Amino acid sequence: MGTREHNHPFVSYCPPRPDESTGLERGEQFHEFLETRRSVRFFAGDPVPRRMIELAVAAANTAPSGAHHQPWKFVAIADPEVKHRIRVAAEHEERINYEGGRLPQAWREALAPLETTSDKSYLDVVPWIVVVFAQKSGLGADGAPRKNYYVNESVGIACGMFIAALHSMGLATLTHTPNPMAFLSEILGRPGSERPYILFPIGYPAADCEVPALTRKPLAQALEFFPR
Repeated sequence: MGTREHNHPFVSYCPPRPDESTGLERGEQFHEFLETRRSVRFFAGDPVPRRMIELAVAAANTAPSGAHHQPWKFVAIADPEVKHRIRVAAEHEERINYEGGRLPQAWREALAPLETTSDKSYLDVVPWIVVVFAQKSGLGADGAPRKNYYVNESVGIACGMFIAALHSMGLATLTHTPNPMAFLSEILGRPGSERPYILFPIGYPAADCEVPALTRKPLAQALEFFPR
């Protein structure tokens, strides 16, 4: 292979390539592992080491992003007073959504099987709340302002990897988006260049935790090879 010329630094990338059977086995194991993941609304108050949060964010930080701008910020909260302020503000917005009629009727009907309500008491129970902020702009290596690209896509991928990392350590979470979420920027003192993206309550499932009896879309409905 000939030598390429680049205007920016490049390094060789030659990861070990497993044989086909090993690759398939790993894929099967990873799928089976993720099949056990569920969104949880009943948490134990048991402590979670700070290092686990650090490792989950480090894993999320490996996500691909538009122009490699990595337009995310993970803000981790363990302080009970701050967590309670977040709960109060979240429940205020959710009461308007659920009881105040801000959610369209069709949306409420879609949520009914999950039995979700404006009660977010788990935000006081979990040892950690992690709020992910999407950064519309940032600073380049030279300190000059720069626009970020594909922000929603990039942050969404990072959040997916964050969830998988938490699950790998036996932790549970929930993708909570109490719309509108501007109160998170205010409580956490975030700059105007960021907007709240997802709120993650993080902890171990409670001993009596229950989740809806759901089934996932079959592979035949999720995947299509083209041409058939």
